[in-house]
Amino acid sequence: MIGRHIVLTVVVGTALGYMIWRLAPPPWSSVQTAGLGLLAAGFVLWTIARFQLGVSFAVTAQARQLVTSGLYSKIRNPVYVFGSWVIAGLILVFGHPFGLLVFVLLVPLQVWRARKESAILEAAFGEEYRRYRANTWF
Repeated sequence: MIGRHIVLTVVVGTALGYMIWRLAPPPWSSVQTAGLGLLAAGFVLWTIARFQLGVSFAVTAQARQLVTSGLYSKIRNPVYVFGSWVIAGLILVFGHPFGLLVFVLLVPLQVWRARKESAILEAAFGEEYRRYRANTWF
């Protein structure tokens, strides 16, 4: 499973780097630089969150195990939170108004996915999950 996480990290990181290198040439504004910082921080934290999920990482909502350590000790859905940081950073780097529409549509989708996962985890782990949920954000 770690190999798949590494491959996904390299592929996504390479694609992001290539897009920025080819599509956002210098000189950069301070907004673009801030966007790159947000994107980089989000990418690193998104990667850490995926690795911390281990075998529980899946595209569809599943209840393999309840992960409550690392980033998951404070945020229930760090993959969604930090993935959103990456997208927000890209929007700032490229400064395209269409990006705002994507972000406005993405947020409700992430909330919907988080609720769906929450219901599945609560059904599988019951009180343990409810205690965890009470002590974490999103």
